[in-house]
Amino acid sequence: MSPSKVAHGDERGWIVPIGGAEEKQNDARILERFVGLCGGRDADIVVIPTASQLADTGSRYEAIFSELGARRVTAMDFDTRRDAAEDNRLERIGEASGIFFTGGNQLRISTLLGGTPVAKLIRTLNAQGVHVGGTSAGASILSEHMIAFGREGSSPTAGSVRLAPGLGLTNRFVIDQHFRQRDRLGRLLAALAYNPFAIGIGLDEDTAAFIRPDNTLEVEGSGAVTVVDASELQFSSMDQVSENEPVCLLGLRIHILVAGATFNLHTRVASAGSLMVDKSKH
Repeated sequence: MSPSKVAHGDERGWIVPIGGAEEKQNDARILERFVGLCGGRDADIVVIPTASQLADTGSRYEAIFSELGARRVTAMDFDTRRDAAEDNRLERIGEASGIFFTGGNQLRISTLLGGTPVAKLIRTLNAQGVHVGGTSAGASILSEHMIAFGREGSSPTAGSVRLAPGLGLTNRFVIDQHFRQRDRLGRLLAALAYNPFAIGIGLDEDTAAFIRPDNTLEVEGSGAVTVVDASELQFSSMDQVSENEPVCLLGLRIHILVAGATFNLHTRVASAGSLMVDKSKH
């Protein structure tokens, strides 16, 4: 699916994937920034905890966002695909300035919401300026191509990753979360071997990519974002190897970005951003 088109004169909302295990109390700068982005004291946020099977996930994020100053927060779970067509749910989501997907199992989101009126509405709202974020599984679902599951490890192997359709807010990247903590470089590289036109974004825990309407990604949080650019891929052996065999990839570019650094998803140019020091002053 292609992302909803932004009307002339409008500006797409921000997309905010988080690598999971974000700080929620002492230094909740990622969630605090999301609230600020959604309007601060005027923020109206709908939390979708469908990925989680824990009963208190939605209420927990309701409390967190409220404590961070949001004016109105509503947790809205979906147990069946029929729920995703109810008018009252669609009306409530349509009032939000921000939509947030919690962690859990991304396949629960895609199987319950994929292709439903709720999914279509969220895509349309993001194109109209509503900000959409998600953590862990809620981050994976945001793009068109979603990593459903895969094997851990640093080297790409054939069959080490399974892809599924995501929400489709963008088709520019593929997300993987808990990246460094769960050693997921190999499966992200394997995903790019199947889809070299996309950009791989590996999000460490307590780390987010705040993606602006102009497709500039800015890092926030305590960890790093690994950006893998396969646009200049010279060779891939993915079509030649058997299941579980290592894949040869030549010509990849990898950037390691920390808080303040940026990457333009359109021009594919990385910058140290606020980390850069003007040496002429020293």
